[in-house]
Amino acid sequence: MSFESLGLAPTLLRALAEQGYAEPTPVQAGAIPLVLQGHDLLAAAQTGTGKTAAFALPLLHKLIDAPATAARRPRALVLTPTRELAAQILDNVQAYGKHLRISAATIFGGVGMGPQINALRRGVDIVIATPGRLIDHMQQRTIDLSAVETLVLDEADRMLDMGFLPALKRILGALPRQRQTLLFSATFAPEIKALAMQFMREPREVTVTPPNTVAALVSHHVHPVDASRKRDLLLHVLSQDSRRQTLVFSRTKHGADKLVTFLNASGLRAAAIHGNKSQNARTKALADFKSSRITVLVATDIAARGIDIDQLPMVINFDLPMVAEDYVHRIGRTGRAGSEGMAVSLVSHDESGLLRDIRKLLKDEIAVDDVAGFEPSTPLRLDAGAPRPKQGQRQPRAPQRTQGGQSQRASGQGASQAHRPHGHAQKQGGGEHAAGNRKRRHRPRPAAKA
Repeated sequence: MSFESLGLAPTLLRALAEQGYAEPTPVQAGAIPLVLQGHDLLAAAQTGTGKTAAFALPLLHKLIDAPATAARRPRALVLTPTRELAAQILDNVQAYGKHLRISAATIFGGVGMGPQINALRRGVDIVIATPGRLIDHMQQRTIDLSAVETLVLDEADRMLDMGFLPALKRILGALPRQRQTLLFSATFAPEIKALAMQFMREPREVTVTPPNTVAALVSHHVHPVDASRKRDLLLHVLSQDSRRQTLVFSRTKHGADKLVTFLNASGLRAAAIHGNKSQNARTKALADFKSSRITVLVATDIAARGIDIDQLPMVINFDLPMVAEDYVHRIGRTGRAGSEGMAVSLVSHDESGLLRDIRKLLKDEIAVDDVAGFEPSTPLRLDAGAPRPKQGQRQPRAPQRTQGGQSQRASGQGASQAHRPHGHAQKQGGGEHAAGNRKRRHRPRPAAKA
């Protein structure tokens, strides 16, 4: 199958050829015709399989011949959970539409609103936004969403998470009832899918891989370790090849900062990216990582959405995610576009239950291997009664510090702060909420009427 056979405009085909696109990926081949036909769509595919092009290409095609609205009000709205993902989508849209007279702009927090307001006043066809900053513009009446024809939720599972749902409901209320709605994600839990059905019209579904699968070329490794020695083991793994680009996941923002301080003091080049960082700091950290000026990027789950590194060789879970589905998104940062990748998880005894949930979700027995010199004093429990950190409670303190190590509390496991019940999540800049660092409770709530 070729892109020509999908019915895309010649100007788009020309841009794709210049970008080196030879043939559509499965999610593109399945989604593009349905979007062009005007259907609502739920599309699930592994991270790194070309989901952005699957909605951006037909979106641009539909805008080519459509008459501009009065004052160039936005005709398409793309919502994302993070600033980095918004910027990445804008880059792709501009690359695909380089031969078109279609304008696009990003709206997210961490930067001044002035340039965004000026762009909206000049007129823009496609707005790519994070929910929090978009609501800021709605409140100041600097954006008019009444002409939006197509709504896209990228990383839709996170966009429909309870931490984002109140903001999303407000945005849905400002959109026309008659519109096309497209949801793209690597995972769709049944509860999330049921919630989506409340504001979609007879959506079609495209699933190119079984739910909650990861790329076949990713190898998975679990290293048991005492919580007090996690940092030492992390340094040991990273030091095996200090030039290798590695993305490390921390459960909390505080934990990410502590890890970066430790790694830099140990001679590695590291930086953190999370919701408390300024946009300039986040942009610089990501650019330095892509250019190999730093080799270790420590990120929280929500900040990592949108990190797209070609041939990233390794992802390390310093902390396991509280929600098993997030493991799929984390590991999706490596093993992209046919390249091999490695996923390493450092797991302490109190995370045994979380590991069991991940293995159950993937229907795969991930190998558990001790690292010589770091064998845990208490082995992991992978049976049905395995313990797991409780929501709203701190994990147990490590009994002592080891030289170069740290206590469980110091490693960023302040669960009482990171995993507050719904209603106490701290809002982060640009619509990024503390929901990204706490366990999600998927209890469907009524969404705003579409």
